[in-house]
Amino acid sequence: MTFPIENPALQRALVARGYTEPTAVQLAVLEHDAEDRDLLVSAQTGSGKTVAYGLAFATTILGAEERFPPAGAPLVLVIAPTRELAIQVHGELTWLYAQAGGRVVSCVGGMDAREEARALNAGAHIVVGTPGRLQDHINRKRLNLAAIQVVVLDEADEMLDLGFKDELEFILNAAPTSRRTLLFSATIAKDIAALARQYQQDAMRIDTVARNQPHADIEYRAVRISGHEIELGLVNLLRFYEARGTLVFCATREAVRRLQGSLLERGFDAVALSGELSQNERNNALQSLRDGRARVCIATDVAARGLDLPDLDLVIHADLPTNKATLLHRSGRTGRAGRKGMCILLVPNSKRRRAEMLLASANINAAWADPPTAEEIRALDQERLLSDPALTEAPLPEDIALAQQLLARQSPESIATALIRLYRARLPSPEEISVQYQPPAATARPVRAANDRASHERVPRENLPFAKRDDGAPMTWFRASVGRKNNADPKWLIPLICRMGGITKAEIGVIRIFDKETKFEITQAAADRFQAATHAAANADMVIEASSPPGAGPARDLGPRPGKAKLARPARPERPANAKPNEQERRRKNKILKPR
Repeated sequence: MTFPIENPALQRALVARGYTEPTAVQLAVLEHDAEDRDLLVSAQTGSGKTVAYGLAFATTILGAEERFPPAGAPLVLVIAPTRELAIQVHGELTWLYAQAGGRVVSCVGGMDAREEARALNAGAHIVVGTPGRLQDHINRKRLNLAAIQVVVLDEADEMLDLGFKDELEFILNAAPTSRRTLLFSATIAKDIAALARQYQQDAMRIDTVARNQPHADIEYRAVRISGHEIELGLVNLLRFYEARGTLVFCATREAVRRLQGSLLERGFDAVALSGELSQNERNNALQSLRDGRARVCIATDVAARGLDLPDLDLVIHADLPTNKATLLHRSGRTGRAGRKGMCILLVPNSKRRRAEMLLASANINAAWADPPTAEEIRALDQERLLSDPALTEAPLPEDIALAQQLLARQSPESIATALIRLYRARLPSPEEISVQYQPPAATARPVRAANDRASHERVPRENLPFAKRDDGAPMTWFRASVGRKNNADPKWLIPLICRMGGITKAEIGVIRIFDKETKFEITQAAADRFQAATHAAANADMVIEASSPPGAGPARDLGPRPGKAKLARPARPERPANAKPNEQERRRKNKILKPR
């Protein structure tokens, strides 16, 4: 099916760009019923929305003409929530309207406002910008909206989430009321519907999103890992998949800086993308990813909306998204325009329940797995080496001559060994992940807390140093350097133990709280990885170490119990039998013998 458009210039632009068949949203906005009407469109991320609305307003601003007249006051205003999306939209509309003589100007924060003012003064047919910068140009009389025929709100839900409601209302009120208003959003929530009712007239609703259905072109996986090994797991995932382009999402700018530095030290071609970078730095990072100079981009949620990176095959959530919308928008950076993609969530053991709820809310059925091991990666490296295109490509004559010289001086085994070393030298080393997740027993005994007066008979002597759980699972004991004097309580001890040790609540047994320490059971199956995890996640306020069961080994001097301590009287010196009582003793005896 071809694009149902009549403008020859736009047809040539689409063919030159490789657009041969319209997507669902592109076809919907080009229907006869949608012509010259306000549109309220919800469409899946990566569905070609930019080209869709670029074609939708073509008949309004071009009519039957093939080319634009000389540029003057802008005819179309496109508003986008982020700088990256605005710059991307500017690029898309530039090639779409290039053969029609269209002049597209961008106005985004972080760029030179004076240069933008000069571009606006020279005339434009289409202006693309972010809300704050557009409002600033309007206030300074640099942007004249008198001739505006179409206003497009791209990712309207994100603009409202970012707090741009006042700026949007200011811009929409400044534009002529006779304009067309095209509102595009991933979902049509209540606030979006209210905005549409206020600023649109007889809008046509177009919904191309299959409700409660995840992106069909994205494969989702959830990788279980201990909290202190997330970075190691990320390294192994990057090495295992060797994707042409990977986007790794972190929750904070600090995490982006730290992770990028760590990957660079390991030999990965990694760039960073966060709000603290200048616009030029952000543009350079994205361009490096598009050009293939960088294969990994570490980013905050500033990259979660609208970005189209053609060779992005893999999205990794190093930090779990905060909600369903963020999960879908982050993941939607891959699997775009019919291409297949993969999305991986790194799930610490202590956050598994949260990850399950997040996936369920998005109706995503993710495959759960452990991170790739170093052995698996090395085996895959061997397969990749044996099938490397460099071994199958036709050699050049000068290469053959050099190869013959090498064979005359070295044995084939020496040359092959050197090739293997050169191949491995360019690959970052995989990481040894010592802590592997093991699911807890199906039936687990509820956690019990006891004080130091509890009976020791519940720990059978014949089973030391292990105790048996009610479900038969063998246990081992650990101690934490906090007790009643530190207000130790299972309500906060259990989450802290789980977080530090990378275990679940079901893998904890009896907890016994003493004055200066707390002893607790961990399943024997989880004991080794728990000990390794607590050692790696050292906490100055609480030390966790292996211990003997309560009552085993030499007794500890736990000190007096608060509120019940009795100090022993010092021994009195012996007095001679015939010694007379002193005055103090006489008064005490008289007080005791005095009748009441």
